[in-house]
Amino acid sequence: MTAVSTILGCNQHLAVQERYFLLTEKRRFRGLKYPSIKIGRSRYVKLGLGRFDWSDLYHLLLNLSWPRFLAFASGFFVLVNVLFALAYLVQDGGIENARNGSFTDAFFFSVETIATVGYGAMRPITLFSHIVSTVEILTGMLGFAMVTGLMFARFSRPTARVLFSRVATIHSVNGIPTLIVRAANRRHNLILQASVHATLLRHETTAEGQVFRRFRDLKLVRDSTPVFALSLSVMHPIDKDSPLYGIEPEQLGDATIIVTLSGFDETSSQTVYAQKFYYANDIHWGKRFADIIITLPDGQQAIDFTRFHDFAP
Repeated sequence: MTAVSTILGCNQHLAVQERYFLLTEKRRFRGLKYPSIKIGRSRYVKLGLGRFDWSDLYHLLLNLSWPRFLAFASGFFVLVNVLFALAYLVQDGGIENARNGSFTDAFFFSVETIATVGYGAMRPITLFSHIVSTVEILTGMLGFAMVTGLMFARFSRPTARVLFSRVATIHSVNGIPTLIVRAANRRHNLILQASVHATLLRHETTAEGQVFRRFRDLKLVRDSTPVFALSLSVMHPIDKDSPLYGIEPEQLGDATIIVTLSGFDETSSQTVYAQKFYYANDIHWGKRFADIIITLPDGQQAIDFTRFHDFAP
């Protein structure tokens, strides 16, 4: 039964690879690429979906990088003015003090109109040009409102400045092997009601030979804190109830540990999120983090972030 399932699984895998190859070649011929999403170090290609969903334009514009967003906004502004400039050129003599047939004059008159500058040197003098300028002013008002909203949404998105340790450690705590990760608030404010979750992601094979991506929660010693201002040790005891129980370092394979932190930022009054991925080679067995809490000569308590990622000797 296992052998038959394995053969069927291999055939299915080959069929998927063949389909991917055919679809990729077809899209490459059209100059297109498949959309993909990156989770940690792994990138997953989404077959059968378009690269851009124009029905979700708002989300698309929010996800653009700042250079691409500014390039899009600038290009759209120029395109709109080019279209209205061509509309003004349909009728000669529609703009006072503009040369007949001059695209340059029509273009800059369009820029002045859509921005409601109104220098006064050029103005519409015919019914047709008045109608075009009215439509352009309305288009400009709506366009600037939408771009302003997008700019505000991009600037106001809540972000967390959380520093996670570059690696994780597993060592004994009170006689129990414990997975430990460090986190610290890099901002000089408070994150209230902070909660932490740790999840183990592994590929597991069923008795029928099917491969699934499994998310298994890792129970933490403490998964919340009322105030997150300095540093926090995320600790998962590897007892009999732990998905990591009995696993040796060489057995981790493609396992990934995902640590997420969320809380209420007191400054922005919004919920912020942060995450960190740890892979098998990021987990150090038998190591301990160096102590970063020190006492200064004047008696004040301090945190030495220069040793945040270091191990104890």
